[in-house]
Amino acid sequence: MGTPFYYELMIREHHLDSYGHVNNATYVEMLEEARWESITRSGYGYEVVQKLKKGPVILGIDLQFRKELTLREKVKISVDSLPMKGKIGIINQEIIKEDGSVSAIAKITYGMFDLATRKLIDPTPEWQEAIRVSHELG
Repeated sequence: MGTPFYYELMIREHHLDSYGHVNNATYVEMLEEARWESITRSGYGYEVVQKLKKGPVILGIDLQFRKELTLREKVKISVDSLPMKGKIGIINQEIIKEDGSVSAIAKITYGMFDLATRKLIDPTPEWQEAIRVSHELG
């Protein structure tokens, strides 16, 4: 759709498992943190979701691990939203190490969720604008 949004973070002690690298479930949390930062910066964060009672909901995650992440590594997480097709959208994400190699690749399938009716809905104009803006912020 445009330029991906990038979110930077450092791997901290609480990210590690007993093997001394990032646990698989923590990858999912880090990817979500980057997605929330992207939409919050583009004007559709948690407060807007609560106000409008409409927001993104994850329908599926295809996550592939390429290289391990260890303590105190700095990474960038990309967030690249593709145009929605009906009620369904795709967000592509990568976790990129300082040397430029890719640690993980994720394909996130999501929909817009109406908190009142508890059903998927067509994307709102506010959401479409937020996705567009998130690429301009990249």
